[in-house]
Amino acid sequence: MSKELPDDEYWMQQALLLAQKAEAQGEVPVGAVVVRQGRIIGEGWNQVISLNDPSAHAEVLALRAAAKNENNYRLPGSELFVTIEPCTMCFGTLVHARIQRVVYGAKEPRAGMLDSNVQISELDIYNHKLQWQGGILEQACSDVISQFFRKKREP
Repeated sequence: MSKELPDDEYWMQQALLLAQKAEAQGEVPVGAVVVRQGRIIGEGWNQVISLNDPSAHAEVLALRAAAKNENNYRLPGSELFVTIEPCTMCFGTLVHARIQRVVYGAKEPRAGMLDSNVQISELDIYNHKLQWQGGILEQACSDVISQFFRKKREP
């Protein structure tokens, strides 16, 4: 008897828990998980400040963890769930990792590259096409970011 795999909302909840880790460290609260065959193979949360690393976005750290766990820099058949729409750097990393599908929560109007701006995934310059879907637990993901920046602006 096959076991039903958790749905997109379940995995996004897992990413939201990681976003809380980022916030607890004073980082912009973004979390990400890489899932293959119904299990998390990598997870990450923003650690740009704590690691002094401009590339330490949640997506990149989740991909690094997954690649290490799988002993392979390619992650075909994997999905990435992230609380906010990926930026250009993260999109490039997703393509290189051969992620099958990206699911994000909230749009990123300034830097998002799947839906909000250039829609970089639609350009015919990449040798890998990934599928994507936005808006999973969008309000919860948006609220986490909004509340974080609201608190930052308080006197």
